[in-house]
Amino acid sequence: MQSKLINIGFGNIVAGGRVVAVVKPESSPIKRIIQEARDTGRLVDATYGRRTRAVIVMDSNHIVLSPVQPETVAHRAVGKDKDTEKIDEE
Repeated sequence: MQSKLINIGFGNIVAGGRVVAVVKPESSPIKRIIQEARDTGRLVDATYGRRTRAVIVMDSNHIVLSPVQPETVAHRAVGKDKDTEKIDEE
């Protein structure tokens, strides 16, 4: 079984088959999920100090923070993004 790898920014990659959801970080419930993951050691911060633009929920109950927009992550997941190696500098 081969899993698609998704570039989530700055050369960081997640296994596409393990992604449950990709959401924006602005809502209070998502902020609580992020804080709970941080407190329990399940948070992976892949933003390199940049603003978090997407929160990726994995099937292992880990939470991954990404500096790229959720729409960009989704396009990369389905293979519609022509330049997946480009680092978004938004």
